[in-house]
Amino acid sequence: MKISSPSKLVIASRESRLAMWQAEHVKAQLSLLYPHCNIEILGMTTRGDQILDRTLSKVGGKGLFVKELEVAMADGLADLAVHSLKDVPMDLPAGFELAAVLEREDPRDAFVSNDYASLDALPDGAILGTSSLRRQALIAARYPKLLIRPLRGNLDTRLGKLDRGEYAAIILAAAGLKRLGLPQRIRALIAPEQSLPAPGQGAMAIEIDSTRGDLRSWLAPLNHQATARAVLAERAVSRMFGGSCQIPLAAFAAIEGAAMRLRAMVATPDGQRIAAADATGPADNPEALARQIVELLQAQDASAILAACQVDAQADA
Repeated sequence: MKISSPSKLVIASRESRLAMWQAEHVKAQLSLLYPHCNIEILGMTTRGDQILDRTLSKVGGKGLFVKELEVAMADGLADLAVHSLKDVPMDLPAGFELAAVLEREDPRDAFVSNDYASLDALPDGAILGTSSLRRQALIAARYPKLLIRPLRGNLDTRLGKLDRGEYAAIILAAAGLKRLGLPQRIRALIAPEQSLPAPGQGAMAIEIDSTRGDLRSWLAPLNHQATARAVLAERAVSRMFGGSCQIPLAAFAAIEGAAMRLRAMVATPDGQRIAAADATGPADNPEALARQIVELLQAQDASAILAACQVDAQADA
């Protein structure tokens, strides 16, 4: 049975400039598909936007950015929610699903500074800002004499803190800067070999109520298969390790032809202990490749590394 085109859709979104750009992008794509549909954006403030004085790992994790949007869908105030995929928990609440993953932007980390050209140029003792335990661990391993400090807030807030001189440099996702038309703020792009991206970094996802088969069908044309397969592998690695913000974990998959290369690492926050793995397998079986990577990491005592992370997290709580 053919499902009719939608007459009205409401998109729930965080109210940060980047989140609203993403919602507007999805709105534009849907408008091309369904020109007679009335599409609205419901802007919302999440707890993740409100709590800025502590790192995500200490206040509840990634779910702080999506809970309010899910409530809006459950209450019938919105039909779908648009997220940065790296902000989406590895396991969604019962009754919700990711209906589409859009084509990925640049997945790399970006070095941003007003005074220095690269990480190598930072002097000993320079203050570097990042919100990510993953970035903290990878940078601490290579640059142990830098002072790495927490950096919370939306993209504009973080840039403002840099511009006020609170940090010598900060690390941000390149995708957000490019989407907001700020590529000139990027002093250097950090290669995955130096800073492996977070699972889902650079990708956007659309979440829906899993009972909405109509929405699933309407959104299907927006799903980018190669990106969806790659991030499925990355998120599977994170899920197999517990999917916690308290774990410095990276996973990045790239597809070439029928093959997928998946790289991943887990580390202690100080970067002193790192397990890393690299494997290639069929692109159409991302879960199997993820399991292979996890086995390789476990062979390097990944469980002990994760146990050390949990001890550190409890000590900081």
